[in-house]
Amino acid sequence: MSILHILNGDSTRYGFEQTGIEGDIMVWREVLSEGPVEENISAASFWHNREEWILKTFNEQPEDYQHKMLDELSKLNGQYDEVNLWFEFDLHCQANLLGVLAYMEQKTDLSLPAVYLICPGDFPGKADFRGMGELNGEELEYLFDNIQEQLSQEDFTIAAAAWKAYVSKNAEVLRKFVDGTEFWGSHHFLKPALQAQLNLLEINENGLNYIEQTLLDIYQSGIRTKPEIYLEFWKTEKIYGMGDAEIDIYARKLNLELK
Repeated sequence: MSILHILNGDSTRYGFEQTGIEGDIMVWREVLSEGPVEENISAASFWHNREEWILKTFNEQPEDYQHKMLDELSKLNGQYDEVNLWFEFDLHCQANLLGVLAYMEQKTDLSLPAVYLICPGDFPGKADFRGMGELNGEELEYLFDNIQEQLSQEDFTIAAAAWKAYVSKNAEVLRKFVDGTEFWGSHHFLKPALQAQLNLLEINENGLNYIEQTLLDIYQSGIRTKPEIYLEFWKTEKIYGMGDAEIDIYARKLNLELK
């Protein structure tokens, strides 16, 4: 049986390579929680716009994006009997997961592969669990054996509707979807992630969204170095799943003078 594992990043890949789990690996190195998105993720324009934004925002070279993302994406054209999706609870991962599912539905004959989701919200013995990147091979095998969940066609339908609401970048549209959805299927962490996205679409009296205001509050409290700001932000805002580079996007918008 041919198996594909789609991993949420290289930090998970390092641990996954220590497991005895069979199958090919594809690493999803996108950040669909930021930047331009559109409903038709299989369109060439989608990936052109993503590449243009990634290169500008993170100062990468075209060949880097081609190698890190587009070459990996081509693996979804293969014929697999089983596909396992390894994504986490936060907005960063949930947005990427919606993108993967949208791409698969638009490009793949879903009558062939069985699609499974491994999506942990916590891990036994880890009080401040932040993601699979902190797990070793044995711990990832534990997740595979205990929380792997097969996705149904209804799960794909829910994901497609969520993706459409998400890419609208419209708070009213997204709120209507979140409030109007009573059954979330196997997407146990999608609702809180989309609620976090709503906070980014709503602008306060200072003209800032939730993350911008949070970072400004941290800065004005006297914390002025990047490492300290990152740590302070992560204490309360791990729902966003943001790394250093993503936080820097917002810090630059605010013109914060960081050490």
